[in-house]
Amino acid sequence: MAGRGTTATAALERAGIPFSLHEYAHDPRHESYGREASEALGVTADRVFKTLIVSVDGDLVAAVVPVEGQLDLKALAAAAGGKRAAMAEVAAAERATGYVAGGIAPVGQRKRLPVVLDESAMAHRTVFCSGGRRGLEIELAPADLVRAANATVASIRSG
Repeated sequence: MAGRGTTATAALERAGIPFSLHEYAHDPRHESYGREASEALGVTADRVFKTLIVSVDGDLVAAVVPVEGQLDLKALAAAAGGKRAAMAEVAAAERATGYVAGGIAPVGQRKRLPVVLDESAMAHRTVFCSGGRRGLEIELAPADLVRAANATVASIRSG
């Protein structure tokens, strides 16, 4: 791997979970981090997942959905055992996870947040998610992502 690892890669290594790293030159002018990753890696967008930090009844939760999909906040609240969900402020998300927006990984976070993974991930042999910084993606089996993040799998994507 070129460059240095991240807390996400260290967490996966500690857990003995197999993964591949994919780096690309991040363009700060690109409108969508996830779409940029999909295009740069030549991978269909339904296999690339973004991690969104959401406040559910005042507690932060990490929602992992396909980059082209929208998050269904009501479905996420229900999956997380809450009633109301709203996107967290970027500063709060960065503080809690230790990652910068556009590079938030679902594993290796500073504060271990509950993770809810959209069920569409389970249809793929491998999926991609942020490796902990912009321009770095982790490829792994969805079941391994569930295990590494202690994730709940639910239908949280709208549209």
